[in-house]
Amino acid sequence: MQFKGDAFQNKLILLFVFDKMEVPLSENTILDMCSSSNSWINYMDCKPLLSTLLDHSFIYNVSTQGEPLYSITPDGRICLADFYVQIPSSLREEISIFVKNNRNRYRKKQECVADYYMNKDGTYTVYLKILEPSQPILELKLVVADRRTAKNIYKKWEEKASTVHSTLYDVLVD
Repeated sequence: MQFKGDAFQNKLILLFVFDKMEVPLSENTILDMCSSSNSWINYMDCKPLLSTLLDHSFIYNVSTQGEPLYSITPDGRICLADFYVQIPSSLREEISIFVKNNRNRYRKKQECVADYYMNKDGTYTVYLKILEPSQPILELKLVVADRRTAKNIYKKWEEKASTVHSTLYDVLVD
């Protein structure tokens, strides 16, 4: 695979982000980290770069259900190690600091999925999930009386998911 100019550096930046995060990442997480929250890679360039890295086996899809989650392959790590110095040291430091400060937030955001919708009878169904790369470890559907309650549950899910999971597990397994 031949790399040239900015495209080469952008691929290395993506590999560096995967390496630093140390967890599988969704396309949305990568786009947010690299293009929206930071200006490391232009948004319009980021998506095709992910496809290219996937096509050349520098990243791979680790999920079997739901939204694809990608992780760096051994070949991706070798490529990154070989060309690491082509990423400016100031950018490597910026990415490292950002990842250190935001890793848990992004991981939680990917693992805790919530949605709600209105039913024909006017009630709302809230759909809650905790995802692992290979499969969901918890899925809940709650029917609630109104939109306000549904929205409240939706907003709290990311913060409360681990507590709900451990409580259910303790009650049902013990």
